[in-house]
Amino acid sequence: MTRLLTEFGMGTSLRRGDYTQAACRAVRDALWHNSINPAELFGFPKDAMQIRVDIGVQRPDAVDIATVAAEFPYGQPEIHVTEGGLDIPRPEGTGHPTIVANAALSVGFDMERADD
Repeated sequence: MTRLLTEFGMGTSLRRGDYTQAACRAVRDALWHNSINPAELFGFPKDAMQIRVDIGVQRPDAVDIATVAAEFPYGQPEIHVTEGGLDIPRPEGTGHPTIVANAALSVGFDMERADD
């Protein structure tokens, strides 16, 4: 894959303690930051986009990868969840913490490089 762009996003689950919700919001945040459509720029179909998705949360095992992948309207997302993000405890010490997820989306295509 030749990477063409990388975008970043942050998402939260304020009250529910839902790591998947926070991860999905981070992905949507990154998608909304990006107004460039590399498929159109390079003449590829949108489904040919290869998207590496790196998500950081405190409990990677609590993220439903299929739900996160469903956030992408096209392309071929490859989801990687690692330890990161933040869990912020409630001031009163009860209930779920506020969960913060970070996402990085790297978009590319199978293409020849000019310097090869």
